[in-house]
Amino acid sequence: MQTNQIPVLGFVAASGTGKTTLLTALIPLLKQQGLRVGLIKHSHHCFQIDQPGKDSFRLRDAGASPVLLVSSHRRAMITEITPATEPRLCDELKWFEHSCLDLILVEGFKTEHFPKIELHRVELNQALYAPHDPDIIAVASNIPLDLPPYLAHLNLNAPAQIAEFVLTWLSSSTPLQSSF
Repeated sequence: MQTNQIPVLGFVAASGTGKTTLLTALIPLLKQQGLRVGLIKHSHHCFQIDQPGKDSFRLRDAGASPVLLVSSHRRAMITEITPATEPRLCDELKWFEHSCLDLILVEGFKTEHFPKIELHRVELNQALYAPHDPDIIAVASNIPLDLPPYLAHLNLNAPAQIAEFVLTWLSSSTPLQSSF
């Protein structure tokens, strides 16, 4: 495995907790601080990025893999995973141009070993992952929780507070970086 020099920080939670909602509020706050932020989102669904009838779909359907779709505004690489296997975070991190990033945020991949913030909403009646996952460094919840002293407690409804925690984590004297 290669050593990833870009800090990687995950956000894990039960479905419906608001991971994407928090990340869409958090990313602009981090970018305002000058950070170049990449993101990996794990999906449990078979998604289509291109649509039937479009040239990229037809070319991929004909057997090309990968297909790189490029415009003056963005690019998308579409690669078939054959045979279909559950993705590993270390494999997906290799697709990033690391020289252009200061931080990679990850939504999901909760069973992998890398630093994570757990999101928790009491009304979902889900057990916390933190007691069983030593990689969780903080819990962001919508109510106060009784947490072990080694875990930071954050307000899930205060993205600015979470951004400040991330910035402090990034600047710590011994940053938690993932080895991938």
